[in-house]
Amino acid sequence: MDRTLTQPNEHPGQAQDASPIPAGHKTKTYRLENLGCANCVAKMERKLNQMDGVSGATITFSTKQLRLSAKDPDSLLEKVQEICSGIEDGVHVVPQELHEKHGKKEASTSGKDGGEKHGAADSEGEKNELPVILLGGTLFLVAVILHQFMGQSEHGLLSLALFLASYLILGGEVLLEAGKNMLKGQVFDENFLMSIATIGAFAIQEYPEAVGVMLFFRIGEYFEDVAVERSRSQIMDAVDLRPEVVQLEENGQVLEIPADEAKVGDIVLVRPGDRIPLDGVIVDGSSRIDTSAVTGEPVPVGIEVGDQVLSGCMNISGVIRLKVEKPLSESMVSRILDSVENAAASKPKIDHFITRFSRVYTPAVVAIALLTAIGIPLVTGQEWYPWVYTALSFLVMSCPCAVVLSVPLAFFCGIGAASKQGILFKGGVAIEALQDVKAIVMDKTGTITKGDFSVQSVETENGWETDKLISLAASCEQASTHPIASSILVFAKERGVLANKPQEVEEISGKGVRASVEGQVVLCGNAKLMRDFGVDLGAVQSAEYGSEVLVAVDGTYAGRLVVADTVKDGAKAAIAHMAQQNMRTVMLTGDALESANKVAEWTGVEEVHARLLPEDKLGKLGEIRQKYGSVMFVGDGINDAPVLAGADVGAAMGSGADAAIEAADVVFMNSNMDAIPSAVRIARRTNSIARENVLFAIGIKLVVLLLGITGIYSNMWLAVFADTGVAFLCILNSVRILATKKNKD
Repeated sequence: MDRTLTQPNEHPGQAQDASPIPAGHKTKTYRLENLGCANCVAKMERKLNQMDGVSGATITFSTKQLRLSAKDPDSLLEKVQEICSGIEDGVHVVPQELHEKHGKKEASTSGKDGGEKHGAADSEGEKNELPVILLGGTLFLVAVILHQFMGQSEHGLLSLALFLASYLILGGEVLLEAGKNMLKGQVFDENFLMSIATIGAFAIQEYPEAVGVMLFFRIGEYFEDVAVERSRSQIMDAVDLRPEVVQLEENGQVLEIPADEAKVGDIVLVRPGDRIPLDGVIVDGSSRIDTSAVTGEPVPVGIEVGDQVLSGCMNISGVIRLKVEKPLSESMVSRILDSVENAAASKPKIDHFITRFSRVYTPAVVAIALLTAIGIPLVTGQEWYPWVYTALSFLVMSCPCAVVLSVPLAFFCGIGAASKQGILFKGGVAIEALQDVKAIVMDKTGTITKGDFSVQSVETENGWETDKLISLAASCEQASTHPIASSILVFAKERGVLANKPQEVEEISGKGVRASVEGQVVLCGNAKLMRDFGVDLGAVQSAEYGSEVLVAVDGTYAGRLVVADTVKDGAKAAIAHMAQQNMRTVMLTGDALESANKVAEWTGVEEVHARLLPEDKLGKLGEIRQKYGSVMFVGDGINDAPVLAGADVGAAMGSGADAAIEAADVVFMNSNMDAIPSAVRIARRTNSIARENVLFAIGIKLVVLLLGITGIYSNMWLAVFADTGVAFLCILNSVRILATKKNKD
């Protein structure tokens, strides 16, 4: 199954992050190691896009990746490094392939499957951070006790010394970073503002306040980093199923080689308990595989020689040998990872709004702080101390990190939650657009139905037995390659009915088959065939659904088999879920109205438009949009590509044509109908949580500002909560998306 999953596409109303890449330019991905400041990402991105020769630059904080478009991106690496480290000290720009090779070396020392490769370095940083916080916190606690009970006695100097020591332990790194950034001309960064606020608190002799604020700032930053890294690792470990090594069979020996060195045509051994490492075809053995990591479906699937299998699936029971059909870079495991990373880099409109907001927020709050500290005392003649203290608390929360972090992390969690269910969003814009969808428009064949014919019923007349009728029909259809003929042969085999070889066969185009079987003349086909040979059909009514294969023996009608496309398992329940989500369900199909109506009746689809040519579907889609509002179209065929591109959100079944998958915004890897309401549920929850985060983060900051500027209440501890505390809560709120279940309303 060759599926294109990685390229985002432009749809009506869906703004992309950058202009189309000019001819001759290419895009390369880099890893930003040690990136820890969400607010710095917007500054880096802005400066990189202003560079000569750069046609586009996008940084994704959730994946720590930079996508740079230029004629020769590597030639700009030195300048890119200078910009990024100039904004956040310690950031290293590394080509993605070098980062992955380094990660593989680390993973090989920590376990066979490399499960720690996404978070090992960050975990080490967390361990180094914790002792500093504990030591500084202990000294601070002792200093508070001495200050409380000793006051201004000689022991008061000891408490002051302890306050100063704990401050330097906790805030030394912050002060150092602030000094470095000042030399670079960066005044409004978080380190500088925290330094000014806490040094100011020392100046007005609020020693416990100064150290306490720095302590809780560091604690908040620590938990914020831990939460972000844990959620990032949880998602990336779930979608990065690429193997480190494969077991190559060569000249009768099994050699362990790096997965990226395996070539097309190689034979790879896959043992029970191993993941299938590369896309290929089974050449030896049989087994059952768990496809849930790729499709989200928990039910194991049987495989045998000749079956194609996708990388990322888990081999459960038997040893199999696999002939590699695609190298690692083109296998499903790599394409899923690329799809998730590309989706995270495609930013929704709300993210662009937050980026613009952050550019004006910090200067505005700093200006308010200056006016509060100087303007209010001068105008009112009040004491300077309370207003200076209030201004210092404003500086503590003047960094917009909580707001900037909350939106992309929420969308990243939404993308991760969907990918674990076999739903691949191609960008945040698709998730954002899906929340407004009012109607789900679906193709019939391959979307609601399986797209394969099967015998639905057998009716006999004039004393003929069911199995005998099936045997005669199968005997006639042996030489035909038509899908209906194949379905009859499969049905006969499943029932254990033998098909005899006919002595004579004549295929009559558009009508059916005339054959001689066991000395009898058997007609097998449609009503036209029967009429041509004078067979009396009497009161036989046409089948309400599907195609009927009529059978006559020696000129007498014997019965019929009704063959139809099978409705997918769970289609009725999925459409019921869509109705519960207050969405109109509509079917567009080129099939006959009778067949379409029957499928709609079985599944609960509310509106049907049948006998449509491919070009008619796009026009009908426009009418539905005018009638109901924003629409999502779900299809799987080549002829569905224009409609997919024309819908507000286009979704393709993973089993469908490459053209449909290419044109879609969402791909349902399991091709099941229940993925549609699941995708809507995840999108709505993601957008809701992103809005909650923004409103909560901005709202708390505004409340604290108003309380301080009106003189009602001013407190640095509250300001710390409005900064790092709010950021931490927004992260926890975002992670809730990962718990979204399938088919739960």
